[in-house]
Amino acid sequence: MSQRSSSAAPPLRQMLEGLISVPSVSSVNPHLDQSNRPVLELLSTWLEDARFRVEILPLPGQPEKANLIATLGGEGLSGAGLADSAQDHKPLSGLVLSGHADTVPFDAHLWRYDPLRLTEADGRLYGIGTADMKSFLGLAIEAARSFRPADLKRPLILLATADEESAMHGARALVESGRSLGRHAVIGEPTGLRPVRAHKGVMAEAIRLTGRSGHASDPSLGNNALEGMHEVMTALLAWRDALKQTHRDPAFAIDHPTMNVGHIHGGDNFNRICGHCELHIDIRPLPHQDPEQLRAELRERIAPIAERRELAFEVAPLFPSIPPAETVAGAAIVQAAEALTGHRAESVSFGTEAPFLNALGMETIVFGPGDIEQAHQPNEYLALERIPPMLGYLRQLIQRFCVDD
Repeated sequence: MSQRSSSAAPPLRQMLEGLISVPSVSSVNPHLDQSNRPVLELLSTWLEDARFRVEILPLPGQPEKANLIATLGGEGLSGAGLADSAQDHKPLSGLVLSGHADTVPFDAHLWRYDPLRLTEADGRLYGIGTADMKSFLGLAIEAARSFRPADLKRPLILLATADEESAMHGARALVESGRSLGRHAVIGEPTGLRPVRAHKGVMAEAIRLTGRSGHASDPSLGNNALEGMHEVMTALLAWRDALKQTHRDPAFAIDHPTMNVGHIHGGDNFNRICGHCELHIDIRPLPHQDPEQLRAELRERIAPIAERRELAFEVAPLFPSIPPAETVAGAAIVQAAEALTGHRAESVSFGTEAPFLNALGMETIVFGPGDIEQAHQPNEYLALERIPPMLGYLRQLIQRFCVDD
């Protein structure tokens, strides 16, 4: 392995403290949504100190959101060379280490510790984004500092994206730009140090019922949309059971599609008949299931209820569906990760940016130190014992794909 490069970037612990302390919530609720630019500015300073060439790319129409692309080594492929490759749609060689710079919303009062302050306790680092997945960005920089830029025959790229936890606008913008980054990619989502090469898709759907408001003292004065939604929910849960029985894929630990009823709001006062009700659901289809067909089936379940109750209804995606992802078992990055960890690459039920990186010509694995059970939970943590092996794996992958002949 190459000698450690000199850089003024701070120690790993200080980087993790900085990343966790900067709020960067992304949400489909505009009242909760925040910019990720402060996190990228922090990363940019550290990466430039570590001799990376840094670009911050605002998302079209969303200047408060941006992607960061930082390149170490591969000097001949920077600048115009990268642009030329993007126009040709030819993926570069080298390695991409990718993470998202946002977190989900959090309920601070449910946390044992301040979610925006890195806290060490019980052999763990607590804080929002420790597992999912700001810590990975700090670990990637720390691993890269073991290498001198001149020793990297192929570029090492660190990618930090926007809005992964809501609509994946950052990854979608990369695909729309056609920007080629690398041949091999690692997304550091929480997988418990086990490589993942396939995952389910993600659909987020809004169901809206519109009736007629009126005085609560006389039900005949209105048409209650909330009561209609109660019947819709009953039908959806029955559909969920049917999907579970008819669609299976043994590659997944949860071998069937899932549906979560996650948000509901209706009405505006206790003494007024509810004139409008909205329900948000999450569907995780298996790779062989088509999101558009599922959306059509969803409408078919709702339509007769709405018609019988004389309610107007609408089914609309909260954001464009996230496709399922699969990287072939024979891909070099899959085989390298399996050899390093001693674990065969798995399939998981949560979604990532992998399908978008694959669309850019990369062979992508999901591979990180955290546990998915910690994601989106109060008291999220990263076990300290996971950090040394993750750094070792990252250094070996950089050596394999950026240095070795």
